[in-house]
Amino acid sequence: MQFTITRATLSDAEALADLGATTFRDTFSGTCTDEDMQQFLDENFNLQQVTNELANEQDFYYLAIMDGKPIGYLRLMEDYSNFPLMTQWKALELKRLYVDKAFHGMGIAQDLMKFAEQLAQQNQFEVIWLGVWEHNLRAKKFYENSGFTDSGHTHDFPIGSTPQTDNWLWKFLEK
Repeated sequence: MQFTITRATLSDAEALADLGATTFRDTFSGTCTDEDMQQFLDENFNLQQVTNELANEQDFYYLAIMDGKPIGYLRLMEDYSNFPLMTQWKALELKRLYVDKAFHGMGIAQDLMKFAEQLAQQNQFEVIWLGVWEHNLRAKKFYENSGFTDSGHTHDFPIGSTPQTDNWLWKFLEK
């Protein structure tokens, strides 16, 4: 299976918004009300929001592209606002990593993760950290297999009025 990983540009905003909404819905359907899901998607994956994120030079989106079509993506940012403990290190937050469900099990997520780690190491980051929903066992296993460990810290990540909790995971990088 051949695909490329490329940095998303403003011209990718519509495709990225669609892929983001689709993969988020596929991952979290049934964990909240339909109304809460739609509100979250409308707020976080609308064209203007994604365009604003892509326009931020410090917000890094990368797309996995196959046959000219995005099939997965990751979002990275040096951002300490959600987990201030991380300020003691040069830390890169993995904000999102999703693959279209039609391409699950094909190694795309693993390649995106390797890409993220290489990028972090090239830019002298000491640690990559992320939040993962406490009941997303598939994602937790993926991150564990990628070398992440539970930091012991959590944060609230409600979807609309549906309360949910994420675990903060981290992976310290070799120098």
